[in-house]
Amino acid sequence: MKNMRSKIKCVVWDLDNTLWEGILSEDSNVHLRQNVFDIITEFDNRGILQSICSKNDYDQSMDKLKELKIDHFFVYPQISWNPKSDGIKNIRELINIGIDTFAFIDDQEFEREEVNYKLPEVMCIDATQINDILLNEYFNPTHLTNDSKNRRLLYQNDIVRNNIKEEFKGTEEDFLRMLDMKFTVSKVKQDDLARAEELTIRTHQLNATGVTYSYDELDRYSKDDNYLVLIARLEDKYGDYGAIGLALVEKEETKWTLKLLLMSCRVMSRGVGSVLLNYVANKAKEAGVDLYAEFIPTDRNRVMFITYKFSGFRKEYEKDGIDVLKLNMDKISEIVDYIKLYEGDLKNV
Repeated sequence: MKNMRSKIKCVVWDLDNTLWEGILSEDSNVHLRQNVFDIITEFDNRGILQSICSKNDYDQSMDKLKELKIDHFFVYPQISWNPKSDGIKNIRELINIGIDTFAFIDDQEFEREEVNYKLPEVMCIDATQINDILLNEYFNPTHLTNDSKNRRLLYQNDIVRNNIKEEFKGTEEDFLRMLDMKFTVSKVKQDDLARAEELTIRTHQLNATGVTYSYDELDRYSKDDNYLVLIARLEDKYGDYGAIGLALVEKEETKWTLKLLLMSCRVMSRGVGSVLLNYVANKAKEAGVDLYAEFIPTDRNRVMFITYKFSGFRKEYEKDGIDVLKLNMDKISEIVDYIKLYEGDLKNV
């Protein structure tokens, strides 16, 4: 039976006798293990995030990572004397992706067993067994897109924003307004298809159906006049978030149906979750049709049902496990004024 575990999105490294040879607290003259630099560089190229979870002195470890010129590869390093399962849970909460998409590399069997006991969804790997790790299917994404190649930088931009937010004096809305966010909606083009497929595969919490669509399926829908495939991008004064939203709309004579609506978890705290939905609602109103939406409950996407509900949708009926919702077209929400909405090539939707 084929193992159906998820592709790995984040690799968490131990330091002593794992990332480097030796124990830093005993001898500061440690050096990188053979092949490790090539592995972390290739993971980075593949859009796989990387972090550190090590029982060590934080400042001494970070200084060594900088000396080795690899500190920039790692987001939210957890270096302390706490259990490593706690460190991995902290990383998961900070980057907000599923725990079943994590891998943990450590030379100590005790540490791997501790993580495996507390977090059985995490793939635990013996540091002596990583020479062929780049060939492992779970570390090979289906497509490499510009967004995936820049994924680490996108997260590091988020770290800058979050640090600024911690020091910001004002309301949440004042902070979001200060970001000067620009939200662009466009029809999916050929160059967008790989990223669009990737979004359906990687997005679980803010995915209304959990249904994944292949590159070929999205290509076919994008060329079919009976469908509308929209992709959303976001940028602000601190940088580009990349493509962060996708909608698939089936167009019929008297009604449109949202077959898919998703938004990247990276922008959950930016107040943009309903912007694409509101955009589609207004386009449906302009076309003089009703707007329906399909929702398939999963163990992670409750927040999307709440988004639909607060946007004026109500359940009409259920069919084959799919909740079909309908929007009250007289109660379409306004898009918040701190987000500037731009249309790509949609003037003739």
